[in-house]
Amino acid sequence: MSKRRIYWTLQILGWTLLVMFEYVPYALEFGFELSVFYTAIANILLGICLTHVYRLVIRRWNWSSLPLPRLALRVIGSVLLLGLIMTLVNQPMDREVLEYNLLNQPLVFWGYYANWCKNLLAWILSYTVYHYIEQTRLAGYEKIMLKMSMREAEAKVLRSQLNPHFTFNALNSIRALVYEDPSKAQLSITQLSNILRNSLLADRRKTVDLQEELRTVEDYLELEKVRYEDRLKYTITTNPQAIYWQVPPMMLQTLVENGIKHGVSKEVRGGFIDLQCDIDNDLLVIHIMNSGQLGTTESGGVGLKNTAERLSILYGKGASFRIFQEKEGVVCSEVKIPMLSESVMAAGEESKSGN
Repeated sequence: MSKRRIYWTLQILGWTLLVMFEYVPYALEFGFELSVFYTAIANILLGICLTHVYRLVIRRWNWSSLPLPRLALRVIGSVLLLGLIMTLVNQPMDREVLEYNLLNQPLVFWGYYANWCKNLLAWILSYTVYHYIEQTRLAGYEKIMLKMSMREAEAKVLRSQLNPHFTFNALNSIRALVYEDPSKAQLSITQLSNILRNSLLADRRKTVDLQEELRTVEDYLELEKVRYEDRLKYTITTNPQAIYWQVPPMMLQTLVENGIKHGVSKEVRGGFIDLQCDIDNDLLVIHIMNSGQLGTTESGGVGLKNTAERLSILYGKGASFRIFQEKEGVVCSEVKIPMLSESVMAAGEESKSGN
């Protein structure tokens, strides 16, 4: 049943029961009178009309968004006004009843007024509280959606900031091969195209399979070996159960690039990159070890900061990232990633199919 139908059902049923609660005992005691019955029907219709007008007002001027003190003043004012209208309408219609039953009672008007204000307060307070809670819930939902949109926009910006780094380095690696070794240059161009393709898709996808990310890393390392030749050695070891784990696109490539730029490239005799992926306590644990000292590796700056922020946006506190000096001459970047929820994984699959 729709909210509108529920509202009108409660309006009609509520006012009918309220008026009949007073009319039926009167009819049983004094007998059925057509004029009194018409008065009861008129009260039902008037009550429905007046409270519906209140509903239109509170929705039109959005009273439920007001601070509680201001809202309370408007509720009290509405009760007093609507109670006065009901009293002024009912006293003339009840003049026959007043003549026989209420004539000798003092303060008849104020008794009527207090009774109607009490009835209207119950209705107005119930509707206002419901509307206030509903408005607060919707505002909270909109706030959450806005926050999610902002976080997604921020994540896209962070992903897009990664693209120039590997593009520039890859082109530098290929340039020297064009005349020296055309066949190897052709292979390098293929590897570069794979990296560029994945970098373009990174702006559209929240996560990718680990095996896909590792292929990008391997293409990147092969391109870097063109520049460093025997000065760069690398190994990649992965737990087979982890290859379908979802990871942020281009994240590992950024960390490997940072290790080469601020570690391997500064070693006179070159160095190594050792990438290990394993599962521990339902977490994907990634270690990227490279030659170097932490004092120089920390200058990775934007890339490392983006990695931490991307993990925070996508996984919250469930993921972690740190970089530390594992031992003399070896720096380690450690990433821990939890299993994504089914809804996020489904969103990732939809994004893949859309590409």
